[in-house]
Amino acid sequence: MRPKKHKTTGSNDLFRARLDQIINMKHELVLLAGKIDWDWIDGEIVPLYSENGRPGIETRFMIGLLLLKHIYGLSDEGVCERWVHDPYFQFFTGEEFFQHAFPHERSDLSHWRKRLGDKLERLLAESLRVAHEAGALRSQDLKRVTVDTTVQPKAISFPTDAKLLHAAIRGLNRLARKHGVRLRQSYARVAKSAAMMAGRYAHAKQFNRHQRQLRILRSRLGRIIRDIRRKTEGQPALEEVFALPLGRATQIRSQQQRQRGFKLYSFHAPEVECIGKGKAAAPYEFGVKASVVTNNRRAPGGLFVLHARSLPDNPYDGHTLRDVIDRTETLTGCAIERAYVDKGYRGHDAQNPRRVFISGQKRGVFGVIKRELRRRSAIEPIIGHLKTEGHLGRCYLKGRAGDAANVVLSAVGHNFRRILAWFRQLLRLLLVSLWRALNCPAQLNSVS
Repeated sequence: MRPKKHKTTGSNDLFRARLDQIINMKHELVLLAGKIDWDWIDGEIVPLYSENGRPGIETRFMIGLLLLKHIYGLSDEGVCERWVHDPYFQFFTGEEFFQHAFPHERSDLSHWRKRLGDKLERLLAESLRVAHEAGALRSQDLKRVTVDTTVQPKAISFPTDAKLLHAAIRGLNRLARKHGVRLRQSYARVAKSAAMMAGRYAHAKQFNRHQRQLRILRSRLGRIIRDIRRKTEGQPALEEVFALPLGRATQIRSQQQRQRGFKLYSFHAPEVECIGKGKAAAPYEFGVKASVVTNNRRAPGGLFVLHARSLPDNPYDGHTLRDVIDRTETLTGCAIERAYVDKGYRGHDAQNPRRVFISGQKRGVFGVIKRELRRRSAIEPIIGHLKTEGHLGRCYLKGRAGDAANVVLSAVGHNFRRILAWFRQLLRLLLVSLWRALNCPAQLNSVS
């Protein structure tokens, strides 16, 4: 059933303190809470609920928690814990009185992320609307953009053959115990020892001994696969449960280090891809490619993320430009006049190729275009902020849906951080002007 409408009583309580009486009402979070259109967000989420069942949690509470998590770079547990002792967090999520206990479960954040899905882009659009209303972003800043891609790493360790084989053995044993399939032998102790020794031999460059340990791991994994297939044969329910894990284990057992084509890099996260971006420090990164669009010219509030999305299957950058520009124009409601990209977009298929300028291009580049092309690299520190201050640096969410949600929410968090900084800057200017008025009354009267 759709969430309850957020209501405020406006009345006092003898035993509880009202939040608006104990906090600074000029705090940036208080100002931001007044700028966000919570009713519009609630109306966008209504189609995701049925008319029957128990009423859902208030939209402002859960959306507010998601925003606070990505604004301050917290985990799900961290934002719930901080909410209990931070009155500004409670006011931002719509509370009237100070609460001494978290009223819901931490897992509700996960359920809401899954439920929102594609609707998360509405939060990105709302962040741009709030920035425009506050004066931090202007309409002309949306017409000339910079587009780039980066890698959102997944929360996995560096994949080696020994680690993958050991993870497959552990995963199949764990699943067999869960469903009551009694294996002939688990090989847990043997596999752990072989994986440990394989790492030691590889470090010592004793590759014959290293290959021997890998053969031990492959043979033990093959025995477990055959044992599970024998024990589950003729049981459709168990065959369905083990079909996907057995397929992953078989792929891990058969693949080689330098083979071409499809490879698995994680047993628990099969969507992980190996992406090379030409970096000297990290030749290969394991995760998913993500596209980021920012305004080219610096707005009064700084550089904002106008669009962000994940790009599964590691497509060529140039083949994604048309779709990225279309989605950005839909999100901002403003046509893009010029787009500035790096050399990875050569051979792009944009709608208007003459309006796309590539780094290092000389033909047709002069005057304003030349100056704006020099600002193309300004997107790199924005990607750095998304990774260090946000959650783009490591994705802990499950599956491709989790990758897509993490990219969008990281962009939303960055935009709201810029808006909060803009509010602080305005407050600082206001205080300076008041100080000058109090200390220089004669000059103020002469000017008036």
